[in-house]
Amino acid sequence: MLRTNQSVLAFVHELYEQQERKENIIIKQYSKGQKLFFQNEKATKIMFVREGIAKCFFTEQNDKEYILEFLGKGEILGEIEFIRNIVCLCNIEAVTDITVYAIAPDYFSELIKTNLTLNNMLLNVFAERIINTSSRASYQQLYTIEHSLGKLLKLQSKQEIFISKEDMASYLGITVRSLNRALKSLSE
Repeated sequence: MLRTNQSVLAFVHELYEQQERKENIIIKQYSKGQKLFFQNEKATKIMFVREGIAKCFFTEQNDKEYILEFLGKGEILGEIEFIRNIVCLCNIEAVTDITVYAIAPDYFSELIKTNLTLNNMLLNVFAERIINTSSRASYQQLYTIEHSLGKLLKLQSKQEIFISKEDMASYLGITVRSLNRALKSLSE
């Protein structure tokens, strides 16, 4: 539900501290509700979440949103688009105020070619995403909405964040009306 990656965060922090050219990695801040990436637009940086939480979501042709993941510390943004040289597959929006390490594409390209540690981390990130996506798909097929909603509410409480009803519904792949019925069912 909330993805984090402390080892990647530590690695990028070390790169930031040791960089020779300060423009290779900069720290950027975004306010809650601000978009970091826009679906179908070209990304200009690769980002790693330093602090805060973002949501990764598709906006479908009918203007409905589907949230893939909530992303926290150490999660990487824009790397698939950079590696494949494509426009952004989805939107990334700050759920809380967020701080990121923004890496220049030419420097990221150099790192991919020369840094085995980064390559191994990326392989692990990609493998983890495949596992999480397939697990979530099977979970949504096997368990009730109420069960998934209960887990989402626990995450919200544990992380001390507010997730709007619209975002909860988008994450669960249901309407707000269905969400309200599930919330009522849980409270009974």
